[in-house]
Order: sequence, then structure tokens, then C-alpha cells
Amino acid sequence: MRSEQEVNTAIERYSDTIKRLCMIHLKNYADTEDIFQTVFLKYVLSSVCFENQEHEKAWFIRVTINACRDLIKSFFRSRTVSMDEIINLPDKLPPDNRQILEAILSLPPKYKDIVYLHYYEGYTAVQIGKILKKNVNTVYTLLTRSRQMLKEKLGDIDYE
Repeated sequence: MRSEQEVNTAIERYSDTIKRLCMIHLKNYADTEDIFQTVFLKYVLSSVCFENQEHEKAWFIRVTINACRDLIKSFFRSRTVSMDEIINLPDKLPPDNRQILEAILSLPPKYKDIVYLHYYEGYTAVQIGKILKKNVNTVYTLLTRSRQMLKEKLGDIDYE
């Protein structure tokens, strides 16, 4: 395991390079931050002895590229689509669904997550409670409130 001094020096030297590489590969700030942390965690736990600074830089570049490729090839990423990306597909969504999706995306995060898990993924309130580590009654309350907000945004139509 590396010392704090070594890690801080490496972060100062290579953080910009790693972030740029990640953005080129992933085109996503959140994933870039995840890979950044992963790369430096591997560095901290690594016992590799570097011959010189160029060898160290090459190691960081290789580990970063491999981590990006692993993320891109991951099962979850290759078989899911972000709700934010769906909104940018107007041709593929019927107008009614687009309006509903926009209303859901405009909800506060705690409501958006509950609605997504319940209506899109098909989880029950009990299952959502376990996933989000919330009381089941809290989940029911959030579902009720989110339905009310959606009714206000979409009109009085019942979307249950």
C-alpha cells in the first residue's frame, strides 16, 4: 500500500490526464468521476514499482483505458438506457409518453426514483423499501405524493 504523500503526488501529476481520457471514452461526468476513483484506488493498493515517471504515467494511462473499457462493456451499461437519454429520442416515443416522461423527469429525485422503480421496473412498495432502505409506509407516501404531483402536471387523468 502506498503512502499518502505518494498518492497526493500522483493525483497532482495525473488527475487531468485521467479525467480527459475518461471523458473521451465515456462522455459522461459521473462515470468519469467513478473511474477516476477506481484508478487511484488501484494505485493505492498496487505494489508495482515504477522504473521512472514515464513508466508510472504509462501505467496510469493503461489502467484508466482498461477501466473505461470495462465500464463500457459491463452488463448493466450495455443493457440499459438512462432516463435522461430517453427524453432525447422524440421520434421513438409517442407524444403522450413523452409528456409523461417529461413530467416524471421534472419530479424531485426522491419521487422520481420511486416512480421509476414502481412503474418502469415493476417493483412493489416492499421491494422498493428494501432497495432504497426506506420504510414501506414511506414508500407508499412518496408514491401517493408523486401521483398527486403528476396529476397536477398532466391534468386529472389517472395514470395508475
